[in-house]
Amino acid sequence: MTSINLADRGVDLGEWAKSTPKAADEFAAAVRSWLEENLTGEFAGLKGRGGPGSEHEFFAERLEWDRHLARAGWTCIGWPTEYGGRGATLEQRIIFHREYARANAPARVNHLGEELLGPTLIAYGTEEQKKRFLPGIVDVSELWSQGYSEPGAGSDLAGVSTSARLENGKWIINGQKIWTSLAHVAQWVFVLARTEKGSSRHAGLSFLLVPLDQPGITVRPIQQLTGTSEFNEVFFDDAETDADLIVGEPGDGWKVAMGLLQFERGVSTLGQQVGFARELENLTDLARSNGAVDDPEIASRLVRADIGLKVMRAHAQRTLDGDVTSQAGAASVSKLLWANWHRDLGELAMDVVGAPALIGPPTTVEGEPNDIADPEHVELDEWQRLYLFTRADTIYGGSNEVQRNIIAERVLGLPREAR
Repeated sequence: MTSINLADRGVDLGEWAKSTPKAADEFAAAVRSWLEENLTGEFAGLKGRGGPGSEHEFFAERLEWDRHLARAGWTCIGWPTEYGGRGATLEQRIIFHREYARANAPARVNHLGEELLGPTLIAYGTEEQKKRFLPGIVDVSELWSQGYSEPGAGSDLAGVSTSARLENGKWIINGQKIWTSLAHVAQWVFVLARTEKGSSRHAGLSFLLVPLDQPGITVRPIQQLTGTSEFNEVFFDDAETDADLIVGEPGDGWKVAMGLLQFERGVSTLGQQVGFARELENLTDLARSNGAVDDPEIASRLVRADIGLKVMRAHAQRTLDGDVTSQAGAASVSKLLWANWHRDLGELAMDVVGAPALIGPPTTVEGEPNDIADPEHVELDEWQRLYLFTRADTIYGGSNEVQRNIIAERVLGLPREAR
């Protein structure tokens, strides 16, 4: 397959953007051309795979696709060149996400490493940590999972009780994490743990990098409404990690964890929004083809969804440009905007599909007379999966209620909620 690798040609994307009059169009053409040439052959069947509720689909194949991107220099393009990135501008990153979505390319498997942990290490990590972990993120040889939420500390992340103590050059970790994305396929997890005995809330927390393949860790997948298991429970029973695998100083965990969430709700949402646009476009096409758009209410909701998407884009651009009073408040507004929009899109999809949305084609039991249907296993179509998956959008990553509290207290200066 032919690859357009600008880095191999000695071209720095940042300088290229400054020196080329039609840089944006040229960059878009380069991305589009590469995707057209490479989403073929063994990768052609991956188009559209791995979206919400379908994270299990073709995981090994999508992992190889990510590594193929890496070999051509299309991973971590916004990172500084000294850390393996391309030094791409914000505009170029937006262009890349847009062209990637337009090509219906498969969902990436390295999001937590590339968009969250990597930028966090670049901002807060030691040079030794950067040298150790960033190359494995760039070439997709090591996958990461996120160890934040616990049974008693979900949206209220300051309630973390998982503990870690320093002993003989190791952090010894005990506790439980839940809703741990991709822990069943990752090699590492970044863990927010309480390292100061007797501390509470935001104080006494530390941000640790922990290998998952060890006797002290048990990973149990959680089956979701969609029938898939993106999330997991992770149990730490005297699990270990090296003393120097702490990001920042002991007690800096809250600062580092919040810094990571800024990345999660910042540039990394650009690709998400482009994916949202594709979902809305496909749903609109369906409404036209099945006549649902003739219903004035559905037509109005489709228009409102399009307006909402434009509002999200404008807010994201304003936030990334730094034109905000509070980064924490802007991040919370962003979470409220996309979570509610996506949940509403799932509900709209059910109304566009109509009565068929209530049922799905059952799987069959091989070897039985006439391949009889198995009533316990029903396959979901893309819209049913979207609807079921988006029920969680307003909960994970910080619930609506918590985001509104952050805006009220940190931005508007209102009294804190009584506890």
